Amino acid sequence: MSEPASEQTAPPDSDVLMTVSDLTVTFPSADGAVQAVRGVDYTLRRGEVLGIVGESGSGKSVTSMAVMGLLPRTATITGSIMFDGRDLLTLKEDELTKIRGERIAMIFQDPMTSLNPVYTAGYQIAEAVLAHRDVSKAQARERAIELLRTVRIPNPEQRVDSYPHELSGGMRQRVVIAIAMANDPDVIIADEPTTALDVTVQAQVLDALQAAQSETGAAMVLITHDLGVIAGQADRVLVMYAGKPVEIGSVEDIFYTPRMPYTLGLLGSLPRLDQQSERLTPIPGAPPSAQNMPPGCPFSPRCPLSTDVCETDEPELTDVGDGQRAACHHSSQVSGAAAADVFDSDEVDAEALEHLATLTDGEVRS
Repeated sequence: MSEPASEQTAPPDSDVLMTVSDLTVTFPSADGAVQAVRGVDYTLRRGEVLGIVGESGSGKSVTSMAVMGLLPRTATITGSIMFDGRDLLTLKEDELTKIRGERIAMIFQDPMTSLNPVYTAGYQIAEAVLAHRDVSKAQARERAIELLRTVRIPNPEQRVDSYPHELSGGMRQRVVIAIAMANDPDVIIADEPTTALDVTVQAQVLDALQAAQSETGAAMVLITHDLGVIAGQADRVLVMYAGKPVEIGSVEDIFYTPRMPYTLGLLGSLPRLDQQSERLTPIPGAPPSAQNMPPGCPFSPRCPLSTDVCETDEPELTDVGDGQRAACHHSSQVSGAAAADVFDSDEVDAEALEHLATLTDGEVRS
């Protein structure tokens, strides 16, 4: 894989906090090896929010579980994850335990599986404090109340003694956020933190995440399938498909000038208040199986712009300008296109076909 020199070779005094290079994760199965992550590269800078987006099965969560060292022993992991001058993939479990929770913290998707139902919220937050700090139990409890107040749980002095089942879904998720920020980590990884929450509660949880980042000064990796969440939270965006990054750039570049058809399709599937009269443009088909990856570009079977080269050669991430990179043979032609131009094949008139021909400068698949 070609190395993005601008990101991978940072000077010693740079603000780069963590560098993931050529990360590959493979799981064994009865039917053969399953390559869930294929050559992921990204950097995380101090204080920034990196959004990782993609459909289910794209490798978003597996990538971050590898960073945390939480994958099963049967997983084969290659590449490197450089953090504070050390490769996390080479550390022993006791060394990694000292980093996990103190320097790098994770917010999991479902708070009910993250929280122990037989202990109070305050006990579980205090436990995270006591694991890494030399403080008394009374001091840890005060820290728990302070954290509950920071994540905007009302009446924290009373809620500190509440059990998880006594809290709403949004409150439980904010307790998990409080646990993550208990030791002022350098990196917070949030894995689908707003899944299954209604819009109002989602906003409260996102506010709590912003408060957590502001309080700790941490960089954040925000994993989600919701581009609306990314738009309001992220500084840079990494789009993943079939276990591999297919586009990376600033949030403005990804939303306004996407250069990969998959990114364009994700944006076309996003409801917008300023386009209520227009119907959504879904991406046809489904992602490929990680066990039976098609030759060439994995997105080719779903891409109306696919040509012969797409079916034989998998594109690498290449620079398309201003720090934006895309893995597409037709990235220069995608610029300026709308999702409906590419994916709306139900009612394609002559003018639209002509427009697609100018975009692809080649064969267009119906």
